[in-house]
Amino acid sequence: MKKIRIFLVDDHKMIRDGIKFYLDEDERFEIVGEANNGQEALSMINENSDFDVLVTDIVMPSMDGIELVKNLIQGAPIGFKILALTMLSETQHIKKMLNYGIQGYILKSSGEEEIKKAITEVAAGNTHYSQEVTTIIMNNLRGEKSRGSRMAVDIPLTKREREVLHLIVKEYSNQEIADELFISVRTVDAHKRNLLEKTGAKNMAGLAVYALEKRLFDDI
Repeated sequence: MKKIRIFLVDDHKMIRDGIKFYLDEDERFEIVGEANNGQEALSMINENSDFDVLVTDIVMPSMDGIELVKNLIQGAPIGFKILALTMLSETQHIKKMLNYGIQGYILKSSGEEEIKKAITEVAAGNTHYSQEVTTIIMNNLRGEKSRGSRMAVDIPLTKREREVLHLIVKEYSNQEIADELFISVRTVDAHKRNLLEKTGAKNMAGLAVYALEKRLFDDI
């Protein structure tokens, strides 16, 4: 079985050691590199990006995780996935990370099983978002919008695109969306591509944030 190769970035050695402790004894994973901050990581990754998942802290000296991801995606297309490490007090930064197209985020305090699950899902091309962080972000967004007086929808979506987006927000898989709307999975993919292009979102999480910010649906 091919191991999932991981590059780990955090300015706290204790955090890096804790994650390495969870992963070192599991034959599914291999730590192939680590750095203390974004600047060091960027230099190392520019030299060798032969790994599967970048697990990075957000708040770091020299260069934070947001700047690190921004610099990485502005270069050549990257061949690895990105999983952010965060604390509950840092959730204001997650939206920026999502806008740059990260595949997931987890709390630094996450247990062994969630860390392994998150890395495995992200490496497979899926997404993984810590429920605690997601809840806080969504509550904050709802609070911001409840103080507003108007609902703005900047980009017109077709009826079918709104239906697909609604099911994306409800975390339906492509097959489940296809079954619900009586369309093919290929058609679902086409609608998703159109939604990404129209909204400017980088991924499915970005679409969910867009829908919530615009208050497109009453049940979110």
